[in-house]
Amino acid sequence: MYTKKTFTTFQMATWTRYETFLFFAIIIACVSAYFFFELSWLKIPWTPLALIGTAVAFVIGFQNNAAYGRIWEARKIWGGIVNTSRTFGMYVQDMVTNEHADKPVNQASLDKEIKTLTYRHIAWMTALRHSMRAPKPWETTSAHKTNTEWDVRPPEKDTTLENDLKPYISDEDFNYVMSKNNKQTALLYLQSHHLRKLKEKGIIWEFSFLELEGIIEELFTLQGKSERIKNFPYPRHFATLNHLFMWAFVLLLPLALVPQFAEIGIGLLDNHPFIGKYFVWLTVPFYVIVAWIFHTMERIGRTGENPFEGTANDVPISTIARGIEIDLRQNLGETDEEIPEQFPMRLNTQF
Repeated sequence: MYTKKTFTTFQMATWTRYETFLFFAIIIACVSAYFFFELSWLKIPWTPLALIGTAVAFVIGFQNNAAYGRIWEARKIWGGIVNTSRTFGMYVQDMVTNEHADKPVNQASLDKEIKTLTYRHIAWMTALRHSMRAPKPWETTSAHKTNTEWDVRPPEKDTTLENDLKPYISDEDFNYVMSKNNKQTALLYLQSHHLRKLKEKGIIWEFSFLELEGIIEELFTLQGKSERIKNFPYPRHFATLNHLFMWAFVLLLPLALVPQFAEIGIGLLDNHPFIGKYFVWLTVPFYVIVAWIFHTMERIGRTGENPFEGTANDVPISTIARGIEIDLRQNLGETDEEIPEQFPMRLNTQF
């Protein structure tokens, strides 16, 4: 998402410029019809339009609150993944020992088991973030031309899950995982099976095994919460009607605004004839400001409906997952040359 102080007024204006040009065209056409063709009958009273505007403001506010709630919940879920992942890494390093083993193994074998468990966890995060970035029919924000022209795209769009998984798991695990529909669930199953085998060998104490299984359970819970947000969109009847109501208000607004400014101009004709004659053209900036505010607030709500889509204002799950990976691998004793770098920011945006 955009970092502090980077999403400037200029960027916001650029983000909405196509609609702003449309608002200029609409109001200039209406004022021209009123000014050049004297279509004074083309008007509606303010009262019904004020009612429509009030209703639109309420539904847009409700949509924005709901969208922010989805974003904030998604961020809390992935914050939980951060904490649980670090706990898992610590537990694995301290609980995989020879202390209760019937047949102790050398330290190299223990280190290998620890690395396998840790890398499989990284593979789980990789599979989960790829799943969260998979496109859904209702996710249309990233296809908007103001996003495509800036090439605002998460790293998952530039690679495949297969390529990202192979460095972290064995060929046997890879074949097993890729044969399943839900790859991240398959990886947690493998983790649990692996922990059970280590417990049976005595490399993991029984009580330690229960603690680690509790961590796996928590990861399942966090995964399910994340999948719930991804797979259940903001109700489409609300989203569609909000969009239609906003455009109904924006298109009807000139029919009340232009006559109002024209009447003010008529009142100025006696003392200020030039100003009075052209006063109706002041409708243009006022209409554009009002229409822009309503449209931009509605669009902000639409943009925030799907926090994993991969647009500039979504939860940066790729950055979060890579940050966890760096922490875990550093604590395994790997060097900076062995550990991948954090995903770079583009246009001051984390993904």
